Amino acid sequence: MNYHTRKWIKPEDLNANHTLFGGKLLQWIDEEAALYSIIQLENPKTVTKYISEINFVNSAKQGDIIEIGIEVINFGRTSITLSCEVRNKMTHQTIITIDKIVFVSLDENGNPQPHGKTEVEYVEDRLGKG
Repeated sequence: MNYHTRKWIKPEDLNANHTLFGGKLLQWIDEEAALYSIIQLENPKTVTKYISEINFVNSAKQGDIIEIGIEVINFGRTSITLSCEVRNKMTHQTIITIDKIVFVSLDENGNPQPHGKTEVEYVEDRLGKG
């Protein structure tokens, strides 16, 4: 699991119980996973197709620093499937896990488009191809 983004939990991120609001966390996860997928598939027209069961394991509170981990599970013909774990940066205690998040690459008409990818690529690898 590679951890890409860190978030500092602020008052505006809390729910009525003074812990991190799950909807805010899911927004951050969807955005991080979308950015990761867009970069991997090299297509800005990549959209969320499916999110599996979400397991809220522990809560986070104001002042905590969390980090969002993303890992590629599979490349489909037009899709990429990721898993996600969010953990407390300082304690490494798991906050949430999601087994599958599927993104689909679209063409200019909004139809699924084959992307031709079969493995994770890093930007530095692409820079050497030109």
